[in-house]
Formats: sequence, C-alpha cells, structure tokens
Amino acid sequence: MKFYAIGDADTVLGFNLAGVEGVVAESAEEIDAALKSAFQKEDLGIIIITERAAQKVRHEIDRYTFTTSFPLIIEIPDRKGSLEERGSVRDLIRSAVGVRF
Repeated sequence: MKFYAIGDADTVLGFNLAGVEGVVAESAEEIDAALKSAFQKEDLGIIIITERAAQKVRHEIDRYTFTTSFPLIIEIPDRKGSLEERGSVRDLIRSAVGVRF
C-alpha cells in the first residue's frame, strides 16, 4: 500500500524526501486532475492532501470520501498551519467518539 501527496511545493517536496510520490497542485483544476490521477493508481492506499488544496475541491473530496473505501483521503495542514475553521485532531476524536481526554 502506497501513499500519494497532493498540495503546495513545500509539502510535496517534504513527502518526496521521505519517499512518498506526489504532485504539486495549486489551482482547483490541477487538484482535481491530481485526485483523478491518484484514484487510477491500483496500489495506492492513502492520499495525503493539504487542507488548503482540499478546500478548493471540497465537493470532489466529499464525493470520494462518501463513495469509496480506498484510497483513504487524509487532510493535513500545510506550512502555513491549519485553516481556522478546521478543528484540531483532538476535536475530531472528541466529536467522533464522544470521549473527552
């Protein structure tokens, strides 16, 4: 199972240095094309996409998330940090599990 990164140049370069293939995509059209290309890869298990890139194609991200089981789509902050409207991982776990820690 392989990983694939989509996002800004710094994020993709960082993942490339760790051995993860990826593509720099910044416009909505580039991001959409990168997602479609990633879904054509048979051995792909996880797509890592920056939050800012995902926001530009939110409708596509949601469609893939709710209609496919693999590959998983993981949204991460880029070098500028998390988007303000996004909760922390702790908040996501709290809402999913209902347990405070």
